[in-house]
Amino acid sequence: MSRILVTSALPYANGRIHLGHLAGAYLPADIYAKYQRLKKRDVIHICGTDENGVQITIRAKEEGLSPRQVADKYYKDIKESFEKFGIEFDNFSRTSRPIHYKTAQEFFLRLYQKGYIFPKKTEQLYCSRCKQFLPDRYVEGICPYCGYDGARGDQCEVCGRWLEPLMLKKPRCRTCNTMPTRKTTKHWFFKLNLFQKELEKWIKSKKDWKESVRSFALSWFKEGLEPRPITRDLDWGIPVPLTEAKGKVLYVWFDAPIGYISSTIEWNKEGWKDYWCEKDTKLIHFMGKDNIVFHAIVWPAMLMGHGDFILPYQIPANEFLNLEGRPFSTSRNWAVWLGDYLKEFEPDPLRYTLTMNAPERGDTDFTWDDFMSRNNNELSDILGNFANRTLSFIKKYLGNVVPHPSKITAEDRALLDKIIETRNTVGDFIEHFELKKALREIMALAKEGNRYFDYMKPWVLMKADTKRLNTVIHTCTTLVANLGILIQPFLPFTSKKIKNMLRMDKKCWDEIGCFEVGKGKELGAVKILFNRVEKERIEIEKSKLGAHVEKLLKHEINLEDFKKLDLRIAEIRQVEKVKGTKKLLKLKVFLGDKDMQIVAGIGDDYDTSELIGKKIVVLTNLEPKLIHGEKSEGMLLAAVEKSKISLVVADKDIAAGSPIR
Repeated sequence: MSRILVTSALPYANGRIHLGHLAGAYLPADIYAKYQRLKKRDVIHICGTDENGVQITIRAKEEGLSPRQVADKYYKDIKESFEKFGIEFDNFSRTSRPIHYKTAQEFFLRLYQKGYIFPKKTEQLYCSRCKQFLPDRYVEGICPYCGYDGARGDQCEVCGRWLEPLMLKKPRCRTCNTMPTRKTTKHWFFKLNLFQKELEKWIKSKKDWKESVRSFALSWFKEGLEPRPITRDLDWGIPVPLTEAKGKVLYVWFDAPIGYISSTIEWNKEGWKDYWCEKDTKLIHFMGKDNIVFHAIVWPAMLMGHGDFILPYQIPANEFLNLEGRPFSTSRNWAVWLGDYLKEFEPDPLRYTLTMNAPERGDTDFTWDDFMSRNNNELSDILGNFANRTLSFIKKYLGNVVPHPSKITAEDRALLDKIIETRNTVGDFIEHFELKKALREIMALAKEGNRYFDYMKPWVLMKADTKRLNTVIHTCTTLVANLGILIQPFLPFTSKKIKNMLRMDKKCWDEIGCFEVGKGKELGAVKILFNRVEKERIEIEKSKLGAHVEKLLKHEINLEDFKKLDLRIAEIRQVEKVKGTKKLLKLKVFLGDKDMQIVAGIGDDYDTSELIGKKIVVLTNLEPKLIHGEKSEGMLLAAVEKSKISLVVADKDIAAGSPIR
């Protein structure tokens, strides 16, 4: 393996980083790149903020800032958050920099000159009130596939289908809520259809890709690829480099992946081609599943059309991480922001929890209770306990000096051999992007260390056999040192603490299990690796979820505002638990003229059997959401007292579907 080029999907500079982002594109890539560095391989990790397109202009209007001010603000926030969390990039660039403008425009011209881009007059949605053509994300409406009212003009977040604004039913301008009209304009299209056969053959050859990525990409070929528009009518973005395209900018999904190239050029102006143009380089794109279509179809087609660059070697996309049983929602503040987390807790417990609960094969759920449990019961009680009891014993009873071992027994050798076995197993899992399994193996080794310590009873050996004591403690110390390297890709701050306590020299991955801690070496300051998290702190964090939205809503409203809420009586007909969750229930309710499915976290307060037949109050015109893989079409009303939940029910027999007034 000559070179490895790792990329993480470029985060939009229109908001802060939350846990859902980390679990998909950034933490897995960081772990993988850190491991490859420990293997002493030629690896670089490239990223940057995506600062062009509609997302930025929308946020600018919301905050009363210019697009440039918004991009500057969130670039700084995102970069600092990543650094404090231990995410290492060889270069973290911006798509608003001149180097990216130049690279993206040259890429466009190369495809244009080769005949892969053509102009076409087309109808676009135009807002007469805002006096502008509406880019895809300026439009909302009803999805033509699943009927979700709130689908964006580029994609439906409920069914995941790729859309165009003209496909939406009852479209409306996101800025002023006016229904737009159709108006003719001119745009440039990329001939994506010309690459279907080559793309299909290429993707079918990727037998080692995740099946979810491979099958999703292949599903696009059934309907046939079509030319895709790659320009927009906007005043913020990269100008299309054609004289006849005045006022047009490159579509953000055309220019964003080119950001990987421009960021690499910025990192090394002389040697960047070694990573993008040499066939023995392995290009690996980390992202969430919502970016698969762009990275597995559109971007490779662009690279094929250009002709000078390598194609992706791997696209280990993760599924989605939910939060407390619900999808992340930045507009409702249903999110845990990385910057806020880092003000309260250390980075590594979150790195550990997100990895152990990574959505590698399906959607998973982050809960604060699980975070507390993993910190206290796993990191503190297993890994932290083994390191602390070993090094504290040396400090308290052996003069703070690592002892000299004597005869190595079969029990000692079995534990020492387990280190090399674990190193090989963990490395193999990381190479195949199975980071959850890799971390489990490391924790299993720490458990073995605790068993060995308990079985050998060093507190007894102190009085009975000091030579044997020295060997046992030296064996434990050797394991602590090797664990410090094994965890480095996953828990870099904890790794550094262990190395400081043992005054260790820098080690590489292949040295794991093949070295001893210096006999007679004095320890550094012995410190607790993980502080326990109390329940009270977790309850505080839970209370923050959605807090600012709730506060905003608690002001006087008029009757017209209330009429917007479609509250009705609903009869519960079916109830079942949502698989893989503790308290989520899936309810089928009858509204008199139709059925509706609602997912609610009330499983701790109600048994499924006692809910059947209850007539409850339901908000029916709430936008649908996917919760732990299940579609929730409304919201039931309930009173909450501390952690107790009580449903709002009708006190008299009343027909299902009756409105609440």
